[in-house]
Formats: sequence, structure tokens, C-alpha cells
Amino acid sequence: LPGNPPVQTKKALKQRFLKLLPCCRPKSIPSLSESKCFFLPLSALPPRSLADSVEDEFELSTVCHRPEGLEQLQEQTKFTRKELQVLYRGFKNECPSGIVNEENFKQIYSQFFPQGDSSTYATFLFNAFDTDHDGSVSFEDFVSGLSVILRGTIDDRLSWAFNLYDLNKDGCITKEEMLDIMKSIYDMMGKYTYPAMREEAPREHVESFFQKMDRNKDGVVTIEEFLESCQKDENIMRSMQLFDNVI
Repeated sequence: LPGNPPVQTKKALKQRFLKLLPCCRPKSIPSLSESKCFFLPLSALPPRSLADSVEDEFELSTVCHRPEGLEQLQEQTKFTRKELQVLYRGFKNECPSGIVNEENFKQIYSQFFPQGDSSTYATFLFNAFDTDHDGSVSFEDFVSGLSVILRGTIDDRLSWAFNLYDLNKDGCITKEEMLDIMKSIYDMMGKYTYPAMREEAPREHVESFFQKMDRNKDGVVTIEEFLESCQKDENIMRSMQLFDNVI
């Protein structure tokens, strides 16, 4: 997207994105038949022993949130039943309580950027996933955002990116907001990259962004300006296709 550091190869970007998905980490993934149990109501489960029931009660005591039914999530997203099962298994492995708060989100995200400080960018990303602004990201929040990023139309994906950049959610992007985003990206990349990052680089990216996007030169970028400018940029349009069918 405009304002970002130099784009990596398509393969490298896909690999980086896959690593950020809990379900795609190099862990042993259970079979889909095992994953199905997380979507079944308790009444649909077979009779269990008393010991099993005690274990279940202990596990349930740590669960703060249970996701909506699988069929409902299929209707709300563009994922198949099989994809939702695998995604939920991975999400629950990382977030046994069923939700992730901002601090946990930052801790998970930081594992993949050890060379820099990803905390600020992770906060911005967390806020983009936390659409109801309740301070937590549930599985529904996670797959809804992921569905837009991976399976949405071009307008859907660009609108999601605009919302990420619009930090105070007032419907427009200011230079201050964009500069905060760019600084967080450079912090995440680290100080020891090659070639070395120049101190003025984030502000230069912001100026370039506004030269392209701020059509009426009023100092802010609206969603209309953002969509129109992005759709006319071949590089941005190609980047929108990077994650098609990634899962």
C-alpha cells in the first residue's frame, strides 16, 4: 500500500503473512475431525465419564468467550467450513480463553519481528481487528477481518486498509496519523536493516503518500480519495492480489 517501505517479493510476503496466522505456525495441527468438536453444542457430544466431565468443567472455567455457530460464521465470511475449523483450532491454541486482548496480541506479534519493536504497529493492527472497540479480539473479529483481507473485493480490502490508517476513526487520514503509522513500521523493521534506514525516511513516505492521495490538497485523505487513487495505481492493485487463495 502507498507509504509502505519497499515491497518484497510475492513469495516472501506470503510466507511472512502465513507465519503471522496462528493456524499456519509450524505446530502439529489436529485433524479436522478433531477440530469439529469446538463447534458442536454440548448436547451434541457423546456421553462422557465423570473424570472427563471434571476436566471439561476445568477447561470451560478458563474460557471467556465461545464463538458463534459454524454455519453463521460461514454466512458472515467467505471461508469454507473446513477453513473455519482449521482457523479456529489455531486461534484456540494461541488464545485458550477464546479472546485476545491488546497486550497478548502484541506479545504474539512481537515473536515475528525480534529485530525491532512491533508494539506500536501491533496496537494499530489490533484496533483494526477490534471493530466493536471493546478492548478484545474474538474469533469472530479475527475471521471477519481475515475474510476481508484474503477474500474481499478490491474495495473491501482497500477500505480495511483505510480503517487501519485512520487511527481516530473519524473518516479521514491526517499527516500526523500517517506519520505515526510509518514510524511504527520502521520501528518494527528495526535499526539494523540493510541498507540502513534514514531518520527522515518515514516523513518522506508520508509526503509521497499525500502527494498521491490528497486530491484536493486540503491536508487530509478521505476514503473516496484513497479508493480512487489506489485503484489507479498498478503497483497497489498488484499488491491487493498477493494473498488470494493463501489459505
